[in-house]
Amino acid sequence: MRPTVFAVRRIAVAAVAVAAVAVAGPAMAQESHSASVASSKAAPPCQSSGIDDWLDTNGNGTAGTIFYHLEFTNLSGHACTLQGFPFVFAVNLAGHQIGNRAVLNHAFPANSVTVGNGKTIHAVLGIVDTGNFPTSACKPVTAAGLQVFAPTGINEVGRTVPFPFSACSTRGSHAPNFLNVTPVHSGA
Repeated sequence: MRPTVFAVRRIAVAAVAVAAVAVAGPAMAQESHSASVASSKAAPPCQSSGIDDWLDTNGNGTAGTIFYHLEFTNLSGHACTLQGFPFVFAVNLAGHQIGNRAVLNHAFPANSVTVGNGKTIHAVLGIVDTGNFPTSACKPVTAAGLQVFAPTGINEVGRTVPFPFSACSTRGSHAPNFLNVTPVHSGA
């Protein structure tokens, strides 16, 4: 049985998206803000109330995916640590989730990162152009922004980052994954 044109297109889009993450994700990490290690003893986990989440809208992309730095600035007054992946999903103006949450991109190890007071670290967020997916599977809508949960590991409170973009509104295991995110890291 021969694959349909639709199946071949989906395979091609997936291959291009994986290649784009492999190429552009690490390249964006090269242009990072530095975090500082405050001392040789371990800093406590960051509290969400002391972390400012924001998006550097100077994206860089290829093959239908634009990559952005999702930034985490420590405003707590002391050094603290973040570790792992932020949880990210698109939201509408009412703050309701649109589509699936971002899939985890393991381009970088999920190490603990100490963030000095006033310093910024980031994760790389990929947003796939909804035109890469069949309209019937994606059902594109305009998202009002992103709901971001910093990887504090403790009673995290999500914050909405305003950023309108085209998002797939369908959810579930067969819905397109139009968002992907790396773990936080201080970069090269």
